[in-house]
Amino acid sequence: MNNILIICRKELKSYFASPIAYGLMAVFAVIAGYFFYVITAVFVQRSVESQMMGRGFPMDVNEWVIRGFLSNISVIGLFIVPMITMRLFAEEKRSGTIELLATSPVKDVEIILGKWLAALLMYSCILLISALNVALLFAYGKPDWKPVLVGYLGLLLQGGCLLAIGTFVSTTTKNQIIAGTATFAVCLLLWVFDWISYETAGWARVMSYMSVVAHFEPFAKGVLDTKDVVYYLSVIFLGLFLTARSLESLRWRS
Repeated sequence: MNNILIICRKELKSYFASPIAYGLMAVFAVIAGYFFYVITAVFVQRSVESQMMGRGFPMDVNEWVIRGFLSNISVIGLFIVPMITMRLFAEEKRSGTIELLATSPVKDVEIILGKWLAALLMYSCILLISALNVALLFAYGKPDWKPVLVGYLGLLLQGGCLLAIGTFVSTTTKNQIIAGTATFAVCLLLWVFDWISYETAGWARVMSYMSVVAHFEPFAKGVLDTKDVVYYLSVIFLGLFLTARSLESLRWRS
């Protein structure tokens, strides 16, 4: 456990020692802030128009604002994750330190968990920026806080499974650009699988079930479903397992 924390601390420090963390945070803050402003502005405009016309309007902030905002945040994560994971092992291979890492007394699982945990903490720091926008709703309104927590749990689980996939991809190449592009391609594929959910064929249902976005929708509604949690944890395990097998092959070649 101590080795995992040491590796995690080292990786996390490397993020903030370079412009990577600050650049990602700045870009995410601008995009998330824009989405939050647009969604909130539309909600306020519709509520005012409804009141002026004498019709009732469901002033459910969780349904009309938070749900849409979190759904957009989950999509932004598809673009953020490749930038976080592309350097995890690709940089080690490019600089030649992967041989030292592979022949060190540290276990493969400790290396993998340390790097993945650092990436997850980096992703969590980015998500905290969006939480500042949600905090404004609590300052000026009374949304239900439980669906918000469930939604952010879903974002962390979704981010964790995509980070696990990106970690594996990073072990397959020493070029960070290739690692980032391949990770983005896989993340995008797992996103568009949901586009065929209207099909009734068995293969379409299987592909739709594999979509990371489809499993996030219940979280965005504030619903904690066991099957969605199991799906994300299974993908995390699969991604880290493949990473272990890939790193093991590097150790044998060393």
